[in-house]
Amino acid sequence: MESKTVVEAKTLIEHLIKRGLSFYTGVPDSLLKDFCAYISENLPSNNHTIAANEGAAIALASGYHLATGKAGVVYMQNSGTGNAINPLLSLADPAVYSIPLLIIIGWRGEPGSHDEPQHKKQGQIQEALIKSLGYAYEILSDNLKTALVQIDRLVIEMNKNMTPVVLLVKKGGIGGNLQQCKKGSSFTLTREGAIKTILASISEDDRVVSTTGMASREIYELREAAAEGHSRDFLTVGSMGHVIMIALGLAKFQSRTVYCIDGDGSAIMHLGSFGIVANSAPQNLRHIVLNNGAHDSVGGQPTIGHALPFHQIAKDLGYRSSYYADNLKELESALKNLAVAEGPSFLEVRIKCGARRDLGRPKTTPIENKIAFMECL
Repeated sequence: MESKTVVEAKTLIEHLIKRGLSFYTGVPDSLLKDFCAYISENLPSNNHTIAANEGAAIALASGYHLATGKAGVVYMQNSGTGNAINPLLSLADPAVYSIPLLIIIGWRGEPGSHDEPQHKKQGQIQEALIKSLGYAYEILSDNLKTALVQIDRLVIEMNKNMTPVVLLVKKGGIGGNLQQCKKGSSFTLTREGAIKTILASISEDDRVVSTTGMASREIYELREAAAEGHSRDFLTVGSMGHVIMIALGLAKFQSRTVYCIDGDGSAIMHLGSFGIVANSAPQNLRHIVLNNGAHDSVGGQPTIGHALPFHQIAKDLGYRSSYYADNLKELESALKNLAVAEGPSFLEVRIKCGARRDLGRPKTTPIENKIAFMECL
């Protein structure tokens, strides 16, 4: 079931601030895009930090508490709960340092609702998972007055027992105005255009592993349009930030050339994986980061991608060769070099954000994709 919009982001955040909650951090979620947009556009920049991953957000809010004695607000998609559990239980929990936190979670895959396959299991177990942590929680009501009372109950529990508490938000539970992607407009390449050029440059023997979100959807549609089939591509759904390690595992244990098509938000989540790849030194791995400086798949909230020289970072961490492109001519030239360079090799492509409004989704299931991909090896 999908609830209607019940609480405007402005109303919710103003209520939280009145309750002493003025610091916000987390990883953007499509169900919380209006919440994130209001924070980004209306709070002082020092009061809001988009974290690299959900666990880092828990740690940052814990540091805020140590410095000020106040509680912070951490937001995330429920797929990020796994990243948050370790610092929740080993840092913030009352059995350890007893850090008060209000955690706002967008409930993707809620039972009875339609969602993408990577959210199905997480959505089914979300309530049970929160209960297992032992933290008080509320499911945001479809009545504004009740919703504000729920928040007050959570804040009282949080402050009384110095503990994390959780507000679970269904689809449509928070409304407002969507923040459009504001970075990358100076670049001419689109992600889909860049991917089309990449796919055209690789051989039929090469294999592709792509990150979750828009990139995998665009690869699927480009293959469809070219009637090429999908067995050469592993279209990762979920597990954001881990695509390069999937590609490393593939490259280490078979001989084909592997192209990893990554995004800046994904790469930032687990940047240490760059060093592991470099140290493992698979000569058949090509790592491409499409950098639009935004969490494009969940509303266009900014990342620090355009402040990071990924190509230089990869080189410094030990990739054998590294390239950069921000227009079609440079991309075509870099891909030629990438194809013959000693691996692991790296390419950063600066692109503008946004995608076609009519962009579809893969029609095959993840298991069908896995089986076809493995058989094609």
